[in-house]
Amino acid sequence: MKVFLTGGTGFVGSEVLRQLTAAGHAVRCLVRRGSEGKLAVRENVEIRHGDVTEAATLAGALEGCEAVIHLVGIIREYPSRGITFAQMHTAATRNVVAAARAQGVRRYLQMSANGSRENAATAYHRTKWEAEETVRSSGLAWTIFRPSLIFGPKDEFVNMLAGMIRNLPVVPVLGDGRYRMSPVAVEEVAAGFVRALEKPETAGRTFHCCGPAHHSYDELLDLVGAALGRSHIPKLHHPLFLMKPMIAMLEAIPQFPVTSEQLTMLLEGNVCDPQEWSAAFGITPVPFAEGIGRYLKG
Repeated sequence: MKVFLTGGTGFVGSEVLRQLTAAGHAVRCLVRRGSEGKLAVRENVEIRHGDVTEAATLAGALEGCEAVIHLVGIIREYPSRGITFAQMHTAATRNVVAAARAQGVRRYLQMSANGSRENAATAYHRTKWEAEETVRSSGLAWTIFRPSLIFGPKDEFVNMLAGMIRNLPVVPVLGDGRYRMSPVAVEEVAAGFVRALEKPETAGRTFHCCGPAHHSYDELLDLVGAALGRSHIPKLHHPLFLMKPMIAMLEAIPQFPVTSEQLTMLLEGNVCDPQEWSAAFGITPVPFAEGIGRYLKG
């Protein structure tokens, strides 16, 4: 099958690209000019220069493809650079869906996020929901995936935790550290997308992609520490009544590591039941400790 892929240079996109080509699919990757070197695979990969936020660059880009996998998304806005959730989630999806319809591509797979909903507390989840609504009303044979926290060798989150554990005598924690997550391996998220191409019965369905267990933030730190050979991780819990105003004051600085929206999402947790996704695609989610043990070193 010939697949049109957006976001192919990213963390998840690189794994999706590897699995697509390994499964024998031909891939046409939409990339910004100059980003070609970030592609994990080049064999059986055709490069198309363009930008999902610029509809004109998608004209003719999907012709001859049989499916679209749309992965583009951001976790943080940079309004001064025109990088916003509304632009990168809602508008980008609207452009890709319109291009698929105009160019005769029927199968459409969308990356969303666990927690996406109409009245969400954050613009991240609201714009993910708006993108989903565009997909659902498209008339295409769509499938939507909603992953929880995704981990893997080049992830940002777990490697950030590992860096703090390695370099700090005490690891800072926002709030009580009891908020929970269901981390899922990047290989498994990618496998769902690739296998969906051969499973037309999954069209019109939304799948939550999570690991087999829920862990508190404090437990995640302990598990990362264990993978690094540390038997005890000292933690310093910072009261939220102090941290929230500080984050609100400093979040406009690009180098500041967390935003108010990210804090809100962290505190509300990120858990789900992977059973439906697991059964539909023949995926057995790997436990978090086992997964990170494959790439974290002490």
